[in-house]
Amino acid sequence: MKHPLFDRREEKILRGLSTPAKVQRFLDREIGYNTEPNGHTCFSPRMVLREGVAHCMEGALVAAAALRMIGHPPLLVDLEAVRDTDHVLAVYRAGGFWGSVAKSDYSGLRSREPVYRTIRELVMSYFEHYYNPAGEKTLRAYSRPVNLSRFDRIGWATREGDVWEIPNHLCDIPHTKILDRSMERRLARMDERLYKAGRLGGAV
Repeated sequence: MKHPLFDRREEKILRGLSTPAKVQRFLDREIGYNTEPNGHTCFSPRMVLREGVAHCMEGALVAAAALRMIGHPPLLVDLEAVRDTDHVLAVYRAGGFWGSVAKSDYSGLRSREPVYRTIRELVMSYFEHYYNPAGEKTLRAYSRPVNLSRFDRIGWATREGDVWEIPNHLCDIPHTKILDRSMERRLARMDERLYKAGRLGGAV
C-alpha cells in the first residue's frame, strides 16, 4: 500500500522547497538539531516537520521527501565511519552530475553542489571534513544509493513515529571501502583550523 498523502500544511512546506538549495536552507535555518534528549529516534518526515528537529538520518529523510516533490527519486547514501557515527546524505542528479543535501552539526558535512560525476567523487568530497572529537579522519566506506520508494508500503514519509526500517537497511547493505590499511596508517590528524571551522555553527 502506498503511504498516505501529506496533509495540506506539510505539502505546502515541502512544495515550497523548490530547489535542492532551498531544501538545505530549510534544514539549516528552520529545523534544529535533534540531540535526542529522550532517547534515540528516527523520526519520519512528518514527525520532523511537527517537532522541528532532526539529526542527520532524519534530515536526510526530510530532504529525500522534499526532493521527491520536485521530481527527483528519493535516494539516500550512507557514509560509514570508524570511531564515529555514520552520516546519511540525500542525493540527486542534475545535468548528469551528483549533488547532495544533508543535516549535520558539522558545517563541512552538509550539502554539495551537483558537480560530481560519480557517487564516489561525491563521497570523497566529504573525507577531509569527516572527523571525530579526537581529530581523526573517520570516513571509511559508502553505500550505493537506496531508493526510498521501496519503503512506501510502510509509509516512511508520513508515519506517526519512527522509521527504523530505513537505517537498519542502510546498515545491512554492502558498503564500498575508500581506504586500504596502508592509507589509514598514513592519515594525519585534522588541521586545527579546519577542525575549528567545521564546528562553527554546530548544533544548528
